[in-house]
Amino acid sequence: MTTKIVVERPGMLTTVQDYPGRVGYWQIGVPPSGPMDDLSFRLGNIALGNDEGAPGLESTMAGPSLRFTDTTVVCVTGAPVAVRVDGNVVPQWRPVTVPAGGILDVGTVTGPGLRVYVLVQGGLDVPEFLGSTATFTLGRFGGHEGRALHESDVLVVGTATSRTATGVPSEHIPALVTRWQLAVTEGPHGAPEFFTRVDMDTLYDTDYEVHFNSDRTGVRLVGPTPQWARADGGEAGLHPSNIHDNAYSVGALDFTGDTPILLGPDGPSLGGFVCPVTVVSADRWKLGQLAPGDTVRFVPVRAARAASRRALDVSRRAGLPLVGSSGGDGDDGVLARRDGHTAVTYRRSGDDNVLVEYGDMTLDLALRARVHALHRRLDAERPHGLLDLTPGIRSLQVKVDPDVLPVRSLLGLLGEIEDGIGDSNDLEVPSRHVRLPLSWDDPATREAIERYMHGVRSDAPWCPWNIEFIRRMNGLGTVADVFDTVFAAEYMVLGLGDVYLGAPVATPLDPRHRLVTTKYNPARTWTPENAVGIGGAYLCIYGMEGPGGYQFVGRTTQVWNHRHPQSAGPFDDGTPWLLRFFDRISWYPVEPDELLDLRADLAAGRGGGVQITDGAFSLADHRAFLDRNTASIDAFRTVQSAAFAQERARWQAGGA
Repeated sequence: MTTKIVVERPGMLTTVQDYPGRVGYWQIGVPPSGPMDDLSFRLGNIALGNDEGAPGLESTMAGPSLRFTDTTVVCVTGAPVAVRVDGNVVPQWRPVTVPAGGILDVGTVTGPGLRVYVLVQGGLDVPEFLGSTATFTLGRFGGHEGRALHESDVLVVGTATSRTATGVPSEHIPALVTRWQLAVTEGPHGAPEFFTRVDMDTLYDTDYEVHFNSDRTGVRLVGPTPQWARADGGEAGLHPSNIHDNAYSVGALDFTGDTPILLGPDGPSLGGFVCPVTVVSADRWKLGQLAPGDTVRFVPVRAARAASRRALDVSRRAGLPLVGSSGGDGDDGVLARRDGHTAVTYRRSGDDNVLVEYGDMTLDLALRARVHALHRRLDAERPHGLLDLTPGIRSLQVKVDPDVLPVRSLLGLLGEIEDGIGDSNDLEVPSRHVRLPLSWDDPATREAIERYMHGVRSDAPWCPWNIEFIRRMNGLGTVADVFDTVFAAEYMVLGLGDVYLGAPVATPLDPRHRLVTTKYNPARTWTPENAVGIGGAYLCIYGMEGPGGYQFVGRTTQVWNHRHPQSAGPFDDGTPWLLRFFDRISWYPVEPDELLDLRADLAAGRGGGVQITDGAFSLADHRAFLDRNTASIDAFRTVQSAAFAQERARWQAGGA
């Protein structure tokens, strides 16, 4: 007999989640999702005799009202909230029985905390997408139809195990407060390279306030503006927070310009901003309970002494409101450096990630070749405990389960592989030519700029027209020159998932086509799906609606197939992402209405104006091209550098 749950009232942002979520797709911009407070979720499942990761429900601020067709045992955890079965008050953190036809009613969170969890004995029987039932609402997949629950939705309960249900011991219940302490490790990008020592002292001594504009992608904080240890990000952008795109860790404190954001389980996998500290994995459950107006204090701890995220007992130390610490590792997040054929820096990104960076902070395809060589070797060896490999422009983030593959052991393995890579300058890889339609200065991007001016910042130097800002920053004569440069360029895809779902971070192969801009500060809260923008020397196609910071030039067709697993048009069977590493993108112009028709074509499973031809890329041939054109490339960079300096001086004079 199948037990069903009928949604009488959906609550607020109630979604199906599982633990640990969608693992293994970070490199193409698919976040793990899963419960934002994994601890409350897992404890509720264990109390019911379920596997700790069995699918359940997460609500924000207000819980659901659910009617069960058959007798079912449930457990409600998370933030304190009134829970009733057929009108009778029942406790949280303990299994309770809902009779056949009965209603479980979960009320409104009054604080402290923000999120509440409803776990059901047997879990929820929900189809998987890319190996998980977790809902990613921005991507419109997972869970129940890829969205939050609606009234009258029907869920199916899974098969219960024979294990005994029992309450959560009081000493295991996490402490929820309004003044939080978060255990953090130093790195990946701290002082003295990016932040000053004073900035780091301020970071640890400040009670940051949680901003109301926070969600599962990230918790926005209000606090002091850093002094910064450098004037700008060079080719990565005009603001000192800008870096060449690299992978992020969930729990990283990401400075998008001067605004700090704690990245959540629905956050981006790749981006071009610095992160001075990272919340340790065992403390990331707290991100799910940070409510607007709460305060946050960052407490540096030694990575090797961080509690295990696997722990669900008192060793997790979640029942204590304070973080016990004798200080951090004192290494600025730099685990090791080594010289050799190419200099390597190994940076800490939480207790479960190592960010491997090659060379200087410059845009050099030889560094991306080195990243590719390391990526291939690690992917081939796949040591036990390796979870994700995410390449950036000049970096590779290696995510591990530190209980299985400790970071110290990983560093030894990375060193051995590095010794065996040798010269990577002979890189030759498959490289498709992907020709895409581009609606220049598309109305949807104009709308996004207007929203930004009305809701975020009206006096930004890039407003009201991003293309004019790009022209000014690069010393071009007219906006028509911006148009000509973009359409003449061939952009090589160096990373995927730059703002989600197969979104490429790409750069022109010809340096004379590399228009350099800065990124929005603060970032936009809304970007139209498949907008095309430039940030630093890089171009991105936004895979879906969401936040963003690149300067708009237009909009194109879809780079993610929402009809997966059914193949559609240019998408390969079984893969919802269009682009691959080392693809070369070029553009042809279309009118806005024509683009809408092409987008409808692609959504219907037809070609959508995408033209793909196979090919190859040789780093040696590319270097020969650069050598032949050194003089004109240098001349272009001289003009560009002068315009960049003038724009920075204009900002400083205007107090921007």
